[in-house]
Amino acid sequence: MRYFIQLSYNGTNYHGWQEQQNARSVQEEVGKALSVITREKTEVVGAGRTDTGVHARYYMAHFDTAHLNISAEITVFKLNCLLPHDIAVQKIFPVRPDAHARFDATYREYQYYISRHKDPFTFEFAERESRTLNVSLMNEAAQILLETVDFTSFSKLGSDVKTNNCLVSKAFWEESSDQFIFTIRADRFLRNMVRAIVGTLLEVGLGKMTISDFHSVIARKNRCDAGASVAAKGLYLVDIGYPDGIYEL
Repeated sequence: MRYFIQLSYNGTNYHGWQEQQNARSVQEEVGKALSVITREKTEVVGAGRTDTGVHARYYMAHFDTAHLNISAEITVFKLNCLLPHDIAVQKIFPVRPDAHARFDATYREYQYYISRHKDPFTFEFAERESRTLNVSLMNEAAQILLETVDFTSFSKLGSDVKTNNCLVSKAFWEESSDQFIFTIRADRFLRNMVRAIVGTLLEVGLGKMTISDFHSVIARKNRCDAGASVAAKGLYLVDIGYPDGIYEL
């Protein structure tokens, strides 16, 4: 039987989702806990990688098990008892045998948080920027992303991917008295892409880069021309979309 598992995690103490040698990962922790409950080696396949220090308010993964007596409610309770305090499971439910948490995902949505003021309660979960930002210009530049296909300018150098093409369907800034929040949704993301985009949009907001310059950065397809990547601590995976039929058994 194949199951989807919905969880969230504080990424501060992890080298991202993906399991790797000599580094602590969320995937490893979830796999170990599931193996205790199923009493068999249980591999967990995630919806995608997150960088070191990045958080997830909403994350999906799948696993297979021959253990046929899984009760969703009881299993969620047991997993949360076994998992460390910074990983929490919300749901477990059966899906089609061919359902795939990564390859069936139609979009992923991230948010980046920036605090206007020094705050000891958000220090570990948001970047700080006390300078005045022109949010209107940042939103104008963000709309260019909806027309962009090749995101090489915002991709980590040396990434092993077949294509740097992505389809962005949502990109905008919101502001309050305390924070700036950037939301972006796409069918896929390149490594470090969101943090590089945010860093470049901040250049626009600070008046260091014009809208024309932002166009040129994208056209030149050179990561060195874009802005510096912002800190991972302000980035959150907040949503993942799937076709309705994926949940039909």
